[in-house]
Order: sequence, then structure tokens, then C-alpha cells
Amino acid sequence: MARPTFDIVTVGGGLGGAALARAMAERGARVLVLERERRFADRVRGEALMPWGVAEARALGLESLLLATCAHPLPWLDIFVAGLQIVHRDMPASTAHAAPWLAFYHPAMQEAVLESAAGTGAEVRRGVRVSGVKPGPVVVLDDGEAIPARLVVGADGRSSLMRKWAGFPVRRDPERLLFSGVLLDGVPAPEDAAAILFSPGAGRIGLVIPQGGGRVRAYVGYHRDADPPRAPDLGRFLEESVRAGADPALWAAARPAGPLAMFEGADTWVDRPYRDGVALVGDAAAASDPTWGQGMSLTLRDVRTLRDRLVADDDWTAAGHAYAAEHDRYYGVVHRVDGWFSDVFMDVGPEADERRSRALPLIAADQTRLPDIQFGGPDLPADDAVRRRFFGED
Repeated sequence: MARPTFDIVTVGGGLGGAALARAMAERGARVLVLERERRFADRVRGEALMPWGVAEARALGLESLLLATCAHPLPWLDIFVAGLQIVHRDMPASTAHAAPWLAFYHPAMQEAVLESAAGTGAEVRRGVRVSGVKPGPVVVLDDGEAIPARLVVGADGRSSLMRKWAGFPVRRDPERLLFSGVLLDGVPAPEDAAAILFSPGAGRIGLVIPQGGGRVRAYVGYHRDADPPRAPDLGRFLEESVRAGADPALWAAARPAGPLAMFEGADTWVDRPYRDGVALVGDAAAASDPTWGQGMSLTLRDVRTLRDRLVADDDWTAAGHAYAAEHDRYYGVVHRVDGWFSDVFMDVGPEADERRSRALPLIAADQTRLPDIQFGGPDLPADDAVRRRFFGED
């Protein structure tokens, strides 16, 4: 068989595909990025990179790029429970990676990373539709062109077709939470702090993520059994944000700067996201509940892990399997801890109320009872002792 023209073909040119293309092209790999969209659209999520994700961006050489092009640092985190502020946290001073959150407009971030990938030598084709992948591996385009590669990377998001074409069985959590968001201008929120608002017992969470210049991405999450809206509506969204704990004054002059959307929060994932020359990264490998903001950090961890395995081992089959095993470990930690936060802060009903009556006073007295995985990353402890302490069962 003739040597493939490309070492890597990524199907998808968003954060995962573009970041991997950049990382491997700068190490001399021949990389092709296939991106369906000629222009990236507002995804209504994916605009708050957690401190551990910032550390992953740093390890990939992306942090300085993001700061220079689109990112707005948020060094402070404020957490409110039932309208009372329980946390005002200096993130660079208190997280394992000494990093803030980074906020950005998702399409601007995608353009910046994809342009940088092209600048390092990756070939980028936009407006291209892929129709399948065949053993080899070979990527097949709608026009019939067949592109062989040493490795094909599915980076085509939470509705990934690459999973289907490559034969990965998909797993899914039961429906539990719904999540909605909108981009707003004219919001007088503090521009150096992200805010998380919990309304225990009401099955609501609100988030206010400033992007600078009076622009924020606002989110409201709902437990599916807590009377969520049936359809996106800005007036209802703002009412629900206040119900979750937002100051009504924030929205007095707010005006939409993008679409309002609502979507299911249930995780979907595959076990061992590598087989037969195809690796999955980002949401294609594991789409986490956006309520807890781990998606982009997981994507960058996938990219760094796969890059490091490929660089360290010329046997890319072995490298792919090693990546998949490590992916399952860290995604499993994030998935588990996200579930704990849903149990404590989002579940509704008598059993959930009893759980909170036990856990929340202890957390208010000692914030170290909150697991820090969502900010510090999946290498922190997340065993049953951590869960018992969080739930006030110790």
C-alpha cells in the first residue's frame, strides 16, 4: 500500500480538531483538517474554560494565543446558594494550576485556533462534507474523494457521525438536567468574576460569565422534574435566572447578542475511543453535561494526551490504545463528580432535600468539603471518601 499523503486527518476543525492539528503539525506531522462549516456559528455553550483547562491550553501552547485573540480572564469565582454568597475565590491563588477561568466567544476561539493550525503547516479545507470512513483508515468525502491516513481523528462534536461510521457503541445517561443559554450585552456584571448561582430545592442553577465590555454569556440549568420551560423564551429565561439567584438589576438593560437555545444535559460517551486507526476526541469521545462546564477542558486534555502518546510511540496503534485507556480514566472522574454535584445541588424531592439539609451547613462551614475536580481537574482525589465528605456522610 502506498504511503498515505497525510499522517493525520481530523474530521472537524473546532477546538479539538484544530488544536490537535496544530500540536502535531508543529512537530512535523502531515495533517489535514476537514471542516464542514465555512463560518463558525454561536453554539450557545462552550465559553468558560476552567482553570484546569487553561493549564491544558498552556501545555499545548494555546494559552497565549487565546489571550492575544479572544480570551477574557476571570480570576475570581463567586458562588451563591439561595441568594447568599458562600464563596469569593481567587482562582489563580487557590487552584492547583494557578490559573483563572478564561471566557471567550466560542466562534472567535474556533477561528483563532484553526487559523493557528494552518499557520503551523496543517492543511485546512472548509465547506467539506465527509460521508464515511473505511478501513485503512480512509476518509471518504461526499464527492467521492478518498483520503488515506495513518490516523483519522473524529472531532465532530456531540452529534458525531464518526462514532457511527467507525463502529463505536455509544452510551448515554438518563435524561436529568436541561441547560439553556444566551449571549447578552448591556450587563453591569463585575468583569473579573464568574458567578455560579444555586437555588437548592428549586432544581435551578444560573451562571453569569462576563466576556468584557458589558457582554456576558448567561446560562440557566433545570432539573427535568422541576417545571422547566417548554421552549426558549428570553423573558422566561431572565425570570428563571433571577429565580436561580441573579440580581434583577443585571438584566434591566440587557439585550440579546445571539440566539437563545435549550438542550439536554445528559452525558454521551464511548468506552475506549480508539479502534482500527480511528481516534475520537472532545465531544465525539465524551460529551459531558454542559451544566458543569467541563467540555472544553476535557477536549484539551484529550488533545494533549493523544499528542503525547503519538509523539512518544511510533506504533500509532499502541499509542491510540494508550490514549483511549487514559481518556476513560480522567473522563470517568469528571463524570462521577458531575453526578455528585447534580445530586447535591440539582435534584428535587424529599430525599434530595434531606441530603442538602445534611450537606449544605457543613459545606458553608468548611468549603474544602466541595470536591475541586471541576476547577482543579481529574487528577485530584475523587474516591468514595471524597464523596462522603461532600455529602456530609463522614
